[in-house]
Amino acid sequence: MTRYRLAVVSRALAAVGGGYALASATAAGVGLFLAQTGSTRTDAVMWATMLSFIAQACAALWAFGCKSALRAWLGIGTPAVLLGVLTYLLKGAAA
Repeated sequence: MTRYRLAVVSRALAAVGGGYALASATAAGVGLFLAQTGSTRTDAVMWATMLSFIAQACAALWAFGCKSALRAWLGIGTPAVLLGVLTYLLKGAAA
C-alpha cells in the first residue's frame, strides 16, 4: 500500500512540478524562437503562452496516464530539458 501511495505522490509531483517546468520552458523557448524567425514580439509571446498552457495540460494527462512514475518523469522531464537548452542557446544568440 505504501508503494502505491508513493507512486501517486510521485506522479502528482511530476504533473505539478514537471508540468510547470515544461510549461515555463515551452513559453521561453517557443517565444524566443518565434521572435527570431520574424514574428512580432507580441505575437511570439501570445503564441508561446498559449502553447505553454497546452503543454501543462498534456503533462498532467501524461503523468497519470503512464504505466510507471519513472516513465511519467522521463516523458515530462526530457522535453523540458530540451526546451531549456533551446532557450539557453537562443538567449545567447539574441544577446
